[in-house]
Amino acid sequence: MAIAVVMPQFESAMTEGTVVAWKKKVGDLVNKGDVLLRIETDTGERDVAAAEAGYLLRIDADIEQIVPCGDTVAWLGGKGEKI
Repeated sequence: MAIAVVMPQFESAMTEGTVVAWKKKVGDLVNKGDVLLRIETDTGERDVAAAEAGYLLRIDADIEQIVPCGDTVAWLGGKGEKI
């Protein structure tokens, strides 16, 4: 079953983040704790780590895209799994 990767809320005042870079590409195996992407917030840049293991199935947020906290930025799941 696919798992949504969402834009985290690092601080209570944080409402959105900007995708700065993807550290993994679609098809890569991702281990729990691996850095998936780097985002920029009002307080600086931060890495976003995977909360679960799986293959990166799809990326839904482009570099420089502003994403509200809680919105899906990517999907993890089994190799070849359809979303």
